[in-house]
Amino acid sequence: MAKLLGHTAGLKSNQLKRLNNLYRRRLPPDELILPEQALDLSRLSAELARPLGLVLSRRGEVVQVVVGSPQGIASPEPSRLRRGPSRLAGFTWLHTTLGEGGLFPSDLSDLSLKRWDLVAGLEVQGDGLPGLIHVAHLLPQPEGENDHRLIEPFAPGRAPEDLARLVRSLEDELARSASAQEVGEAGAALLVSVTSGPPEEAEERLDELAELARSAGLSVMGRVVQRRRKPDPRTLIGPGKLSQVLVTALRLGADVLVLDQELNPSQARSLAAATGADLKFIDRTQLILDIFAQRAATREGKLQVEMAQLKYLMPRLGTRDDGLSRLTGGIGGRGPGETKLEMDRRRVRQKLNRLEKDLEQIARQRGQRRSARARGGLPVLSIVGYTNAGKSTLLNALTGSTVKAENRLFATLDPTTRRLRFPQEREVIITDTVGFIRDLPDELKRAFAATLEELGQADLLLHVADASNPRVEEQIKAVESILDQMEFTDAPRLVVLNKADAAQSEVLERLANRYDGVVVSALRPKTLPPLLERIERIVDLAGGWSGSSQSYPEESEETVQS
Repeated sequence: MAKLLGHTAGLKSNQLKRLNNLYRRRLPPDELILPEQALDLSRLSAELARPLGLVLSRRGEVVQVVVGSPQGIASPEPSRLRRGPSRLAGFTWLHTTLGEGGLFPSDLSDLSLKRWDLVAGLEVQGDGLPGLIHVAHLLPQPEGENDHRLIEPFAPGRAPEDLARLVRSLEDELARSASAQEVGEAGAALLVSVTSGPPEEAEERLDELAELARSAGLSVMGRVVQRRRKPDPRTLIGPGKLSQVLVTALRLGADVLVLDQELNPSQARSLAAATGADLKFIDRTQLILDIFAQRAATREGKLQVEMAQLKYLMPRLGTRDDGLSRLTGGIGGRGPGETKLEMDRRRVRQKLNRLEKDLEQIARQRGQRRSARARGGLPVLSIVGYTNAGKSTLLNALTGSTVKAENRLFATLDPTTRRLRFPQEREVIITDTVGFIRDLPDELKRAFAATLEELGQADLLLHVADASNPRVEEQIKAVESILDQMEFTDAPRLVVLNKADAAQSEVLERLANRYDGVVVSALRPKTLPPLLERIERIVDLAGGWSGSSQSYPEESEETVQS
């Protein structure tokens, strides 16, 4: 006997049997329901004084029967049902309505939230006879402000058009529009941002989010911006806008929602319930963590990224108190044992403890290398800057290295140490570090704390900025803010305005004057001598070479293999 869903408590055995018999029905996909079938369904709904719902396959099979309450009926989640590849759910939701009206307001929102092929409401009159059928479906393209179309109400068996053919045409049109764009190896993404600021700021943030998405291997299909005074506490973007976002994702063929704002655990759970299994969603922090996981090459980098991911995951496993998560047998310890949630949380804590111990050991080794460099008497320079500002390219240009450098965000994660020789036969140690980004996730700051300790030991911080980027001043401000937050305020900083070959001369002049910076192009070695002169002068003034020796231990170099 198939399982009935919904409010079945208190029903008689013969009523339950008649409900289960609905599973044996096969309805005509082109007409939706025949007159005699509508009559049986209406009479049973009137007898129970409750709305009844049927989930129908595209072949007209009844795959689920739902019993509503006197107050109404909620449609089930179609993503839990088996189906082939399709843009729409592959199922129709048909329910009875006690009285006139046919469709509920929730039916129209469920069109986008659950991607039903059709939603239909069958009126049940006071005498139990069937009335008109009201049908709605999503539109492949919006018509004005409407995302859906209401078909003219019709009597059972008298559909104004072939509904099966209608569904096939909708599916074909959605598939054509979705396949018109190339999809990246990680999927197709729709970017979403909620803001109370000016539109220009929202677009700038989405431009950066798009670069992050592409860096993660996603293809960006479109973007949606919602302006509201404050984010919705339940779903961040609000239920009305969420429906619009889901319809847009359907039309564009997007299978991932990328939200610019970080989701708290309750918002993540609400969005998971609203989007079902058909559409994944990640926030900005998850996207950055995923990029770091792809790029980490050394053991230290991989440990740091795994630690950051677990710290992000921990509060999202659930909100239950875990004070009794280790119940065992015996006096004072009897109980049901650990739940799945409690076991997951305990395993995460154990894994975090192991990772912290491993990272502490690596940090000690890194400290020993720093001590060896200090005994050698060599000044230490650290390259910092916004991600994709050209830090690795500059390191290669200065030292003749071959560290992999790419035109994408976070191409370099693991620190790389090299020697830089000056014309006066003096040397410095120069280290390239992970790139920064505004609103850098706290999990990453904590995980990379040991790596970033290199900055605190530096005699000079070379702050590399992309002078060709229209948001360069915001990026400089973001990096300076992160350095200040991490209390790296002792070492002098020199702003290096990179990518001069792609920037306008008046912009370069203004930036150089404002930040007392040096203009270079890491791709053009002849622009580097002024930078070397400034570095040498600053290190000289700081006494960086005082007591230095030409006899020093060999460096333990870490080479990035992104």
